Amino acid sequence: MSKTLFDKVWDAHVIKKIENGPQVLFIDRHLVHEVTSPVAFLGLKNRGIKVRYPERTFATADHNTPTRNQHLPVADPLSANQLKMLEQNAAEHGIPYWGLGHEKNGIVHVIGPENGITVPGATIVCGDSHTSTHGAFGAIAFGIGTSEVEMVLATQCILQPKPKRMRINVHGQLNPGVTPKDVALYIISRLTTSGATGYFVEYAGEVFRNMSMEGRMTVCNLSIEMGARGGMMSPDKKTFEYIKGREFTPKGEAWDKAMEYWATLKTDDDAIFDKEISFNGDDIEPMITYGTNPGMGVGITKGIPTADTVEGGAATYAKSLAYMDFHEGDSMIGKPIDFVFLGSCTNGRIEDFRAFTQIVKGRKKADNVTAWLVPGSHKVEAAIRQEGLLDILTEAGFELREPGCSACLAMNDDKIPAGKYAVSTSNRNFEGRQGPGARTLLASPLVAAAAAVTGKVTDPRELLEMATA
Repeated sequence: MSKTLFDKVWDAHVIKKIENGPQVLFIDRHLVHEVTSPVAFLGLKNRGIKVRYPERTFATADHNTPTRNQHLPVADPLSANQLKMLEQNAAEHGIPYWGLGHEKNGIVHVIGPENGITVPGATIVCGDSHTSTHGAFGAIAFGIGTSEVEMVLATQCILQPKPKRMRINVHGQLNPGVTPKDVALYIISRLTTSGATGYFVEYAGEVFRNMSMEGRMTVCNLSIEMGARGGMMSPDKKTFEYIKGREFTPKGEAWDKAMEYWATLKTDDDAIFDKEISFNGDDIEPMITYGTNPGMGVGITKGIPTADTVEGGAATYAKSLAYMDFHEGDSMIGKPIDFVFLGSCTNGRIEDFRAFTQIVKGRKKADNVTAWLVPGSHKVEAAIRQEGLLDILTEAGFELREPGCSACLAMNDDKIPAGKYAVSTSNRNFEGRQGPGARTLLASPLVAAAAAVTGKVTDPRELLEMATA
C-alpha cells in the first residue's frame, strides 16, 4: 500500500492502536525547558517513578532567561526558581542539561538540530508549540502539554489521534529578496490560521527543495500558525550533509544503517493526501503582518485589506485594527516603527543574521529604533563573531545580546512597551504577545533589517538593489 512520508514515520512508531480512540506512539527524542517541565517532574516525584529513558531526553534553559549578563544570578525570582528546578530535575534523573553559560545552551528548537538530536524519521516532542521546527529533517515533531510531558518522561510514549494528511506545494522560483519566512507567512495568509487544523502538513515542490535546512526549519516552525499539528519535508542530500558528524547523530556502521532507512523516507508517487494545495513561488513578495494573528499578512507593497475581503467577521477584524491603530486600505510601506527584534526559534539562526547584516552593512541604525538582536544559541553567537558579522553590526550601531527566546513571548525582561510597534522575526503577533499592549509586525530578517535602518516599514528589495548598484 502506498504511503505518504508522514504515514511511514508515524506508523513505524505506533505501539498500540486503541479502537475508536488515539494511538500509543513511541517518542524517540524529548526536549524539555524550564517553563513546562517543573510540574511534570513533580508529577513523577509524587508517583515515585523515574524517567523511563533519560538518554532520550535533553534539557535546556531558554524561555525565561535574560539576554544580558547571563553570568550573574537571575534577578526575577520566578525565573530563577524555574531554572534551578530544571537543573535539579535533570541531575536527579540523569538528563543532559545545558543551562545558562553552557556552550550548547540556546533555544530548544535551535540546539536540537545543531547537536544532531534531530534526525530523519524520528518522533520528537517538547512542551512548546513550535516543536514542528524539527519536521524540516523528515521527523514527526509536535508540541505537547505539561501532562503529556509527564507521560513521555514516564513511559517514552504518548497517546495521540492520528492527524489527516495535507500536502502544500510551492512550485517555481522565489524572486530576489523573498525568504522562507515570506513563503510561510504567504501560505498562512492564504489558508488563514485555521486552514490546516486537523492535518499534518508535508511541504513539497521546487521552492522547498531549493531552500537551505535553516530555511526549511523556518517554514516548518510556522506550520502550527495555520492550525496544523505539525509540518515536515522529505530528507534529501542537504539534510544528510547538515546532520552528518554532529554529536548525537549515528556514526560509522550505525550511520550507514540509518542512511538505508532514511533513503526510504519520501512519499510514494501514488500516495493520496486528504487535502492538497499548490502555490506559485513567483507570486510571493516580502510579507508583513498588519493585525493580531499570523494570518493577517500582506505583501509589503500592498495595502491593508478591507473587512469584506477577509475571513473572521467584521467585528473581530475591526478589533484587531483598533488594537494596532491601523485602518483598512492603509499602505504598510512607510509606517513608523519603534523596535526591531531579530531572533527566536523561527529566525535566530546564523543564516538569519547573515541576511540581516546584508542589509545593514554600510548603513546605520535609525535613531528612533531600539533593536534587539538575539542569537538562537551560543553556537550561533560564536559564528556571528567568527564570520565578522558582529563587526559589521557594531559599526552600524547594533548590539548583540546573549541567547534566549527573548522578545518572542515576553516571559523574560525583553518586553516591547505598550503602544510601540515592533518589526519582529518571531512567530506570533497576538495581542500582548511581546509585552502588554505591544504591537507586532511579523516579518523576515530582511524586512526587519530594512526597518531597522530606515525607522519605518520599508521594502528590503530597494536596499538590496542599492547595495548591488
